[in-house]
Amino acid sequence: MRTPSLLLQGAALAALVAFSAGCSREEPAPPPSDADARRAALIARGDSLELPGEWTPPPGDALEHSTAGFATTLCAAVFITGLDPADAAANVGWFTSPPEERKVVTDTVVDRVTQTVRLKLPSGVWVAARRYGSQGCIPLPKGEDSVHFTPVVVKPQLPAAATTPWPMGDVITPAPWPAGVDSARVAQAIETGFGPDSAMTEAFLVTYKGRIIGERYGAGIGIHTPLESWSMGKSLTGTLLARLIQMGEYKLDQPAPIPEWQQPGDPRQEIRIMDITRMSSGLRIRAPQDPDYDKSLGYPDHLWYYTGAGNSFEWAATRPQQWKPNTVGRYRNTDPVLANYLIRLAVEKRGEDYRSWPQRNLFDKIGIRDAVLLTDPYGNNLTQGAEYLPARDWARLANLYVQDGVWNGERLLPEGYVDFVKTLAPAWVADGRPVYGGGFMWVNGDGGDPIPKDAFSFRGAGGQSTIIIPDRDMVVVRIGKYAGSRAGDRALDAALRLLMEAVPAKQ
Repeated sequence: MRTPSLLLQGAALAALVAFSAGCSREEPAPPPSDADARRAALIARGDSLELPGEWTPPPGDALEHSTAGFATTLCAAVFITGLDPADAAANVGWFTSPPEERKVVTDTVVDRVTQTVRLKLPSGVWVAARRYGSQGCIPLPKGEDSVHFTPVVVKPQLPAAATTPWPMGDVITPAPWPAGVDSARVAQAIETGFGPDSAMTEAFLVTYKGRIIGERYGAGIGIHTPLESWSMGKSLTGTLLARLIQMGEYKLDQPAPIPEWQQPGDPRQEIRIMDITRMSSGLRIRAPQDPDYDKSLGYPDHLWYYTGAGNSFEWAATRPQQWKPNTVGRYRNTDPVLANYLIRLAVEKRGEDYRSWPQRNLFDKIGIRDAVLLTDPYGNNLTQGAEYLPARDWARLANLYVQDGVWNGERLLPEGYVDFVKTLAPAWVADGRPVYGGGFMWVNGDGGDPIPKDAFSFRGAGGQSTIIIPDRDMVVVRIGKYAGSRAGDRALDAALRLLMEAVPAKQ
């Protein structure tokens, strides 16, 4: 599973050629690599369409933010997943707190009684994260010792998993091996996909027509262990928003009813819900995934939503336009944060409990019992990437898409929504990157993965993947520790090739 490529097309290529023609050097420059050319073209296209305005960095100190990310990751790894603190500090969650920035911490306190992690910086500042009920681990605002909402424990309303058949429970009913499926090749794929020790794989699971045909777990990890999942949560966010669309609260093509955008003449009123779920709103923030990202300019909003201990919905809703909606695609957390804001607005308008709504309206319906959805200190769900679910729960969610949004005879997602999520986003195609669809889904539109082009997936940093392969009725889940992502990606690619041989395409 490789990083999606940047492809040159049309106007982007012309812009790059014009830019290059205007440059001269005393010595001829070495020819740019294909990746450099694609990146330059992507930047040039964005610059040509950019609206007037300047970026405003989020508040706070960058090192303190990074350390808050470390504290939150360590808290969740220890108190949600059950990892050893030293293992977690070395191997988990590098996205919001890189190893080089973790090294500056001068003291670490892991308090198992209060489920709190406190980290001390050379400045003498302590940064803390604490677990709060089902809302998981939350970084505490600087100078404060609690959060700005009342945490609760959300319990599933489901029969005992140990006596309930899969997929609503844990019981795997014995049955003949599926006709036409090569069991030996599937077993080889599971072994290959789990990879060497360097892959640090924690869970690898394959379903065929909804049935588990292979799974394997790392030491200390079980079928109910919530695991770091990162941006796979974006696809969960899209699913929850789709539930509200199915309930009649929203329409994909309507302007997004964000309260902060309702003043007369606000250009953000042109942003549709579908633009948000295609990562194409055009709002101005900075993210490490931006092709022109420059760390020296300030701490990126994309990470601040995890680490800033502020009101994430308020910050996202007050960002100005950088591009007109549906013109430029950028992988930025503001869009899924706004999708979560829309979910909260609709749920509370319905008079329902925001904390338990995902469990009651999605998880209870498809057998998910162990999801932990983290929030900011204001109780806003941060499922743009801060959630912990077991591999089997990700498989359940993915099989909802295999079944076209229908579960046990009940339509949970709008008719046509599955086609929407796997259809390439127009702004991303215009950028020359046919790899992103709707509902915060990655699409294999460039054929870069060894699976059919109509495959789509939930993906997260650190090698987290839940892949839906429609022409095989197959789901593949791979989750591992962040430090093992490179080896894990190679192992997953090899496993996918084997699975394409093991399972026949639908006729």
